[in-house]
Amino acid sequence: MAGKTFVLVHGAWHGGWCWKRVAERLRAQGHTVYAPTLTGVADRFHAATPDTGLATQIDDIVHLIRWEELSDVVLVGHSYGGLVISGVAEKAEQAISSIVYLDAFVPENGQALVDMTGGASGEKIRKAAADGETTLPPIPSHVFKANEADAAWIDRMCTPHPIRCFIDPVTLTGARERIARRTYILASVYGGATFVPTHARLKNDPAWRTYEIPCGHDVMVDMPERLTEVLLEVA
Repeated sequence: MAGKTFVLVHGAWHGGWCWKRVAERLRAQGHTVYAPTLTGVADRFHAATPDTGLATQIDDIVHLIRWEELSDVVLVGHSYGGLVISGVAEKAEQAISSIVYLDAFVPENGQALVDMTGGASGEKIRKAAADGETTLPPIPSHVFKANEADAAWIDRMCTPHPIRCFIDPVTLTGARERIARRTYILASVYGGATFVPTHARLKNDPAWRTYEIPCGHDVMVDMPERLTEVLLEVA
């Protein structure tokens, strides 16, 4: 396979650090990989402001694609990153050849993450916002069924996430659906209440390719070799 360009977008509370194992494997096979940290978390935690929201993090990736002059991009979003890459497709559609949702939210127009989580998680986010909180602390990795060897590392690396990212709606006009190659990957051991039905729905849609990887939610940490194989297949 000729060298491809991958842009890997992390989920909530994480940073570019979580892609290290996958990035190393892709680069070893001659591919170009960008794994940026979104504004307000991890090594960019200091850049957070009360106004840091979903649009800020969408623009992080849009600007990367523009100023690195990227094309034929394989755009991957994990978990919350599904909202980010959906928004990126609206602004950089022509640069994207394949879009991949990794155990991720696949929003419809006008939806926010809080709309898709529901239940106690959604209420927790709404209450925190109503109380004037500007960030939301990380959820412990064991909740996401992280493997035991990496759980402490994940918890140490995760940081609070700007809360507006979870309550800001995304505006979509159909750009995602115009990208020819669309993929959904489910972390079947985690079995997220939102992600399982999303995978089941898209599995019956001929416009999508679907996969299951038997691990916890942080697939790029738990099973980087298998994830790398899948990303190369759908590239």
